[in-house]
Amino acid sequence: MASSIPALPQSYSPRTDSVFSDLSGFFSMDSNVPGLSKMILNKLNMKDYSEYRAAVEGKSRGLAFRNYKEMFQKMEDTFKFCTGCSKLPEHLGEGESLRRCVKCLNVYYCTKDCQRKDWPQHKKVCKTLRLVAIDRLVEWLMFTGDLPFATEKWTRSAAEVRSWDDWVPMQGDLTPRLDAILSGPSSTALWRNVSRPRPDAADLRRSLWRVQSEFLSRVLTVGTAVQHFGLDPRAKPLTIHVAGASHSETMGARASDYDELNRMFPGHEGVEVVMVGPEVVDGPVMRPPLRALGPRQRVYISAHKALYHQFWEDVVEKEEAARPDLVVGFHPGFHANQGLLQGWLPTLLLLRDYNIPSFFTMYSEQELKRSLQILQELEMRVRDSGSNPFASQKPEQVQSCPNKPPVYCNSHYVCFQGLLPREDFEEPDVDN
Repeated sequence: MASSIPALPQSYSPRTDSVFSDLSGFFSMDSNVPGLSKMILNKLNMKDYSEYRAAVEGKSRGLAFRNYKEMFQKMEDTFKFCTGCSKLPEHLGEGESLRRCVKCLNVYYCTKDCQRKDWPQHKKVCKTLRLVAIDRLVEWLMFTGDLPFATEKWTRSAAEVRSWDDWVPMQGDLTPRLDAILSGPSSTALWRNVSRPRPDAADLRRSLWRVQSEFLSRVLTVGTAVQHFGLDPRAKPLTIHVAGASHSETMGARASDYDELNRMFPGHEGVEVVMVGPEVVDGPVMRPPLRALGPRQRVYISAHKALYHQFWEDVVEKEEAARPDLVVGFHPGFHANQGLLQGWLPTLLLLRDYNIPSFFTMYSEQELKRSLQILQELEMRVRDSGSNPFASQKPEQVQSCPNKPPVYCNSHYVCFQGLLPREDFEEPDVDN
């Protein structure tokens, strides 16, 4: 196995923070990817990232809400800052208040002057940010169990379903399923308690689909990765590890979340998905990985809370879990800062040196380019990269910079395996 660690690019100079630090957690979230910021800590009365993580994992008791209205108001408060000058509500003068853009109902301004100055930038994304504002409320239906809605049996082979344009027609008319959700008690409670008008039915149907697409994007991306590497789940059982899994993948996770693989690969010999990460949240899938092959034509999901290379040393090498046929990472974020890269480095080298087929996704082309630079410095053999045909259709606001173009989960990918091949050159003939 290769053992040397190549030098990292000059642009990734060492920082004082490490992969475990609070600064790293929020820095990565604000580095041109959607996520939280220090402002959210203030609104939620938290002092640091570790306290936020504890709340996400259900270990904090300080986030109880008296009713839905208060909960939705707290959610909206995390977006309240002046898009023009970044002023927070507590920094406003007497008689001043933050007012929303009446078109998108998503961004705020402290004065009309700030809004006028910001309009040349904001008008480029205003229509899309209106969708963001709707989607972040509709997404709550994921936690009530109304989403995701059930999908249909595939009528085409996986090789023929190359994008959403191929997948959606197999579902037939979605309107009755979407209308049933919109008329349900959870949707009614949602729009009764939020501080904005209920959008029309057509807007809400489209929003439900966008939220559904984000959920399905992960599992269809896994299926795409299986095909990219020529793996055949009908020929042998497959073990797939999701490295760097976090609360976004495991909070509210269910044992049936990857059942779309059953429809994608009917008659398969069994698929195991193990989600591994330091921010894995306890829940129904927090169970040991399989030591032996699982049942045929079933998907078994488990989770393990640890950095991936620690999971490998503590579980895989002790043969308490199967070695993976494929490793997938959703938005690893190692491009964001040196601390996160240091945390990912042992995992990346492990994947490289054990020649494990790996498929990672990114939020944007910019993030892809920066990630490719790191992988090349690590002498990874990059097999392919580009736009993901099963990217989420739900736009994500860049939290600290709302007027930046929204990004999309799993919008880009890179697949890599093993060490970059080295060409052998003969010594030059001195006589020639």
